[in-house]
Amino acid sequence: MARPGKLPMLGRTETLILELLRSEEMYGLQLVAASKGKLKRGSVYVVLGRMEEKGYVLSHAEEKPEHAGLPRRLYRATGFGLRVLDAWSLAAAHLALGGRHA
Repeated sequence: MARPGKLPMLGRTETLILELLRSEEMYGLQLVAASKGKLKRGSVYVVLGRMEEKGYVLSHAEEKPEHAGLPRRLYRATGFGLRVLDAWSLAAAHLALGGRHA
């Protein structure tokens, strides 16, 4: 977690994942597909694990797997993760305006 008064860091990949998870839970491979090539199979789970440690996402195993094998993990954005995303989006919009008020 970030120190009080300091905006937590949010990388490009984390931003994309939070944007994709804003409205629905997804499996890791669903995120890869929805990203249209921006996320890679080999790294998405590493990033999701890091995001879970930071408190940006939560995950749980599917209750009744529709396939043979291990249950897949569903990921969802946390309220904290969405607030960090919104703060970074606001900061980026402010910088795009050259620091002027909208």
